[in-house]
Amino acid sequence: MTTSTSARLAGAFALAAMAACGANRASTYPDPPQGEAAAIARARADSLRHPYTQADIDFMTGMISHHAQAIVMAQWADSNDAGPSVRVLCSRIINAQRDEIRLMQGWLRDRNQPVPEPDMTGMGMMMINGAMHRMIMAGMLTPEQMATLHAARGPEFDRLFLRGMIQHHKGAVQMVKDLVATPGAARDELTFKLASDINVDQTTEIARMEKMLTIDELFSGDSE
Repeated sequence: MTTSTSARLAGAFALAAMAACGANRASTYPDPPQGEAAAIARARADSLRHPYTQADIDFMTGMISHHAQAIVMAQWADSNDAGPSVRVLCSRIINAQRDEIRLMQGWLRDRNQPVPEPDMTGMGMMMINGAMHRMIMAGMLTPEQMATLHAARGPEFDRLFLRGMIQHHKGAVQMVKDLVATPGAARDELTFKLASDINVDQTTEIARMEKMLTIDELFSGDSE
């Protein structure tokens, strides 16, 4: 990564972090207030006037698949007897990432690009223009990992979920870094804001999950 790219990435994430802290994004995911909704609408209109790259298209398409798997994982919390803190985390993940999927689909639709429907089996398959495509992005769990998580119950589910979602979130953060490091990418306001929000939210959640996992392993004696 070049010095200029590193500076751009650091500046983008610093601004996003300040905005996220002001909105208390780390602790709750409220419905966007009218002012924020209007700002998003203006950013969407403004972004159409800016050029976009194949890297932007690939990021939006791939992140839809990435988010879809996270939602599937989080939806298992109730049926798999997850603990209260994991259930709260899962609810936040579902609400935030569903909204971002709709935003990414709208971005692709506005640019006359294929708009995939997320695969809610969690296997990374998506329907694009009538054909199935496998979209396995950085950090996504393998079918074997997903099967093991789906079969787990109670505290074992909690541990596997936290480990798997930490892996998953780290992959999403890497996808953002790769996008910003690509010349010409993430230039329109909507893409820039989305990438920054994903980085801030998921970095914050990684830290929270690592603490939850440490506490769980301390009391359970599981330090694998």
